[in-house]
Amino acid sequence: MSEPQQRARYLVRPGGRVAGELTVPGDKSISHRALMLGGIAQGDTEISGFLAGEDCLATLRALQALGVRIERPEDEHVIVHGAGPGGLQAAAAALDMGNAGTAMRLFMGLLAGQGFDSTLVGDESLMRRPMERVALPLRLMGARILTRDGRPPVKIRAAARLRAIDYSLPVASAQVKSALLLAALRAFGRTRVTEPAPARDHTERMLGAFGVELFREGCTVAIEGGQGLRGTQVRVPADFSSAAFFMVAGCLAADRGLLLRNVGVNPTRTGLMELLLRMGADIRVHPAGGAQGQGGQGDSHAEPIADIEVRASRLRGIKVPETLVPLSIDEFPVFFVAAACAEGETEVRGALELRVKESDRLAAMADGLATLGVENQLLQDGLWIRGSQGFGGGTVESHGDHRIAMAFAVAGLKARAPIEILDVANVATSFPGFVDMAHGAGLQIEAL
Repeated sequence: MSEPQQRARYLVRPGGRVAGELTVPGDKSISHRALMLGGIAQGDTEISGFLAGEDCLATLRALQALGVRIERPEDEHVIVHGAGPGGLQAAAAALDMGNAGTAMRLFMGLLAGQGFDSTLVGDESLMRRPMERVALPLRLMGARILTRDGRPPVKIRAAARLRAIDYSLPVASAQVKSALLLAALRAFGRTRVTEPAPARDHTERMLGAFGVELFREGCTVAIEGGQGLRGTQVRVPADFSSAAFFMVAGCLAADRGLLLRNVGVNPTRTGLMELLLRMGADIRVHPAGGAQGQGGQGDSHAEPIADIEVRASRLRGIKVPETLVPLSIDEFPVFFVAAACAEGETEVRGALELRVKESDRLAAMADGLATLGVENQLLQDGLWIRGSQGFGGGTVESHGDHRIAMAFAVAGLKARAPIEILDVANVATSFPGFVDMAHGAGLQIEAL
């Protein structure tokens, strides 16, 4: 049997209507951070709504290997018994991050100032991803980090106390910013990180919820080293990036409406919603207050949550403002599906970050759209798409990228023939139960 036939794949039959109410799994970014900060806090941290996907479980197992005691009374309920600021211990073996790029980059910051050596590895996909953009500023803080031609394995050597730096990010990146803030906790002095554009602020919000004082100075976030963390309660909202697939599905095929419950609507994450509204989407947001355990309602530490109502809409192509690119970065695969169904042309520029995700998402989406009969042009830092009446059928390669796989599953709603999507096993990293939820909502999808 050939390799493509052995890999997990989806078969999506054309058409369908979506309707009803859905609650997608917990936010991956927040689940990662709640575990890590809970691991170095003093006291216990109780996490509800935890995403029990492979990426977050890799973080959980790594913390256990570093000596943190963690209980899971239920899949989505986690209790982290904090080891305290100096309580992590050297792992007996390399820490396996699986497919989790967020975990690897944030652990680089968390472990940079520890008094022991660590090695970070991952699956085949993660071992190809660049790590120097995190390693470089950490080295400026005094960290001793080695990569192999800029990629994993990442070897972190025991270091004396780190020193604070002032660092301007070349491109907006929540992962780099977060790694530096985590390292800054063990640095001498005040570390300042300046962003060229807003990126996700989950780390800043959560550090505040754990009792750390941060300072916001325009585009700069500053943190004083040596601060301790206090264990807390964290309620993880439903993941906006996972809800995004159903938001687009609703725009394409929810004639009677689709309601997405308890979605995290942090304004540094909701760029896709703004883009869809600019395209003419019928989307209504019903705020539901701050997430419990991260500050009360109205507290700046709270992660805002809302119910999102979506109805089938007549979309039109747009030129995406570059200011919205960092706020939509993980949602572009499914945005490109929406653009392919819109009237007129859509252009995205300034999205070079998409070339260094789990796959080269620009190239992967361009190839897949072309296979399904959608006219497009791959740009150095983006994609141009001519909208059409939908998709033809065919076989598309996801390159093991969960967001590519789920995006093309949504395309089936406007397809004229079946779509086969190859190499979909990694969907479990961020969205366990995707096929069952998609099928229940009305997509004609089958896992093979």
